[in-house]
Amino acid sequence: MYNVVLNLHSYWAYLVLIILTIAVLNALIKVFGKKEYEPKDFRISLFTLIVSHIQLLIGLVLYFVSPKFELWSSMGSEVMKTPMARLYLVEHPFVNILAIALITIGYSKHKKKLTSAAKLKPIAIFYTIALLLFLSRIPWSVWMN
Repeated sequence: MYNVVLNLHSYWAYLVLIILTIAVLNALIKVFGKKEYEPKDFRISLFTLIVSHIQLLIGLVLYFVSPKFELWSSMGSEVMKTPMARLYLVEHPFVNILAIALITIGYSKHKKKLTSAAKLKPIAIFYTIALLLFLSRIPWSVWMN
């Protein structure tokens, strides 16, 4: 089960990054180009929200079925002194949950606005920060192999 969930989490991450990048670029282009908010923009931001939340659920399952989770009981606070254990058990989950919370906040804020510029700005800001957070905590050495 662990390998299935791990592969699903890894491959779904590509989808999340692609869709989130599209949403960020779309919002930034429209904000700086002073273009109108369209139904397509709503669908892009909503789809980004959905795929990122699915990734969160897959990640939570992976966290608890992973053999790395057992390091908490065997290492205790030593987890924080071991860079790879800290990345997998603390940094990656915490930062990515924060990123998904920012996507959710950006999406919620944009729904309450009435004008195009006001709708696109929260998406551009919150989704961009979320993308940067995701990129900062991907275990690149393992992920690209």
